[in-house]
Amino acid sequence: MIRALTARRIATAAAYGGGGITALGGLTFGLIVLEARLARRIIQATPSGDPPVADGLFGAGLPGQPLSFVMLGDSTAAGLGVFEPDETPGALLAAGLSAIAGRPVRLTNVAVSGSRTEALAEQLPDALAVEPDIAVIMIGANDVTARIPAAQSVRHLAGIVAGLSAVGCEVIVGTCPDLGSVEPLMQPLRWIAQRASRQLAAAQTIAVVEQGGRTVSLGDLLGREFAAAPLEMFSADRYHPSARGYAAAAAAMLPSMAAALSLEPDHEEVPEPRRGEGVLPVYLAAAEAAEEPGTEVAGTRVAGRERGPRGRWAMLLRRREVPEVAPDAI
Repeated sequence: MIRALTARRIATAAAYGGGGITALGGLTFGLIVLEARLARRIIQATPSGDPPVADGLFGAGLPGQPLSFVMLGDSTAAGLGVFEPDETPGALLAAGLSAIAGRPVRLTNVAVSGSRTEALAEQLPDALAVEPDIAVIMIGANDVTARIPAAQSVRHLAGIVAGLSAVGCEVIVGTCPDLGSVEPLMQPLRWIAQRASRQLAAAQTIAVVEQGGRTVSLGDLLGREFAAAPLEMFSADRYHPSARGYAAAAAAMLPSMAAALSLEPDHEEVPEPRRGEGVLPVYLAAAEAAEEPGTEVAGTRVAGRERGPRGRWAMLLRRREVPEVAPDAI
């Protein structure tokens, strides 16, 4: 499995401070030429103004102390592309979490449009200031378009997850979206963008699980649904999700948030890694998740041990089924 080994090398380089490998290798020159065309389209299409602000208390009429929920990341975490606060992913997740928990949820969104992973360090102090119980991070697309080495991106992400986990915050990361699903892109740039996105997503998963967090694969989930209905899933800029697109992402992530807070059954330990149970070394689980829409990867134990001969054990869970796409819808 080439992608699994690539993701493992990227994550290892990140952990030990190396530069790692680039996701594109010998295709760099072609990317430079084609990226200019992509950049122009994105810059011209990106909407002006700020995303709607949805911060506040959700489920105010419910009993109990509010859960503190913080969003970090880039324009997708901020909700760029929609016009109403309740259409942003933060609001959708906060409202859903409140309903599941039966208690209020206070949302604080510190995400900044245009952020690359390194910018999470600037968002972290504001996130920690609200003493979060749970955090959701959506990041990675800008790293790919800026050709940031994947090992560098992953190293920054691991540090942020570690910082949040250190204060008892549960962390869910929506991995790098599949930029190959961006409707205006043509081949071969679509293939290059897809390959780079998936390799970064797999490496992100390894780093996040090693730090005690969970990941949810958003790339293929949104890619399939966007391919089926691009006019409905993308906003007017044809780059950021629409309200329906954000709802799809929220539906994929909400069950993982509930499980992280022990609001629904989870799989913390299995007796042995049997075929078909979804228990794999984390680098293999990460590669499979990059290919499977809506897949969660979380650390687990096998026979009381977190690690096996090939590294950290991880559980793959499909908490949200992706609807089949009718052939005539594509």
